[in-house]
Amino acid sequence: MDKLYIVIPAYNEECNIESVVKEWYPVVKKYGNGSRLVLVNDGSRDSTLSIMRELKKTMPEIDIIDKPNGGHGSSLIKGYGYAVEQGADYIFQTDSDGQTRPEEFEPFWHHRESYTMIIGHRKGRQDGASRVFVTKTLKLVIRVIFGVRVTDANTPYRLMKRDFVKECLEVFPNEQYNLPNVIISVVAAKRKYPVLYRHITFRPRQGGVNSINLKKIFKIGINALRDFREINKKI
Repeated sequence: MDKLYIVIPAYNEECNIESVVKEWYPVVKKYGNGSRLVLVNDGSRDSTLSIMRELKKTMPEIDIIDKPNGGHGSSLIKGYGYAVEQGADYIFQTDSDGQTRPEEFEPFWHHRESYTMIIGHRKGRQDGASRVFVTKTLKLVIRVIFGVRVTDANTPYRLMKRDFVKECLEVFPNEQYNLPNVIISVVAAKRKYPVLYRHITFRPRQGGVNSINLKKIFKIGINALRDFREINKKI
């Protein structure tokens, strides 16, 4: 039976982390066989870490990674590396803001053997026009620089085979890289791996304040253009 590792990064998510963990933990329990819920605390300054530790007391399949603040991307890379090292067969990633629904996961798991990666397509997303604009712009940039079409490159709802994730870890410029999920999507497209996109619900943030604003997104985007050109040489 396959071992599933669910990776959830969190930064200052004291408003959401308990409800998100309680939503996703039953998925880990359902598939068992050493499956784990991996919570990556990205140097939160609120009570996120203490809530994680309290939840672990009654949810033993939780693993907590506590790291200095380095951003969402570095948390993903840390979580993915941990899952690979621990022998996960499949790695699933979602975020800690409550925007995704665990009840939509089952079809992803059902199709896991047929695809290298299954990604949620955020059609009709509810998190604001500015975020939709960023996603569409990213899609265009990927087309121009990498020469591939990617439906939704940065979706935080993706199921991936372990060996593919391990392969992608070698492509990232460094452990602090901001956009690992984007590059994972690009690698799959460039190397023509079988990828399935499935529509998912994408709710508004369920509480707290998003730490990434448009100013930060713009700065990340400027840096990404330089990084994309270098990464394209490696793929």
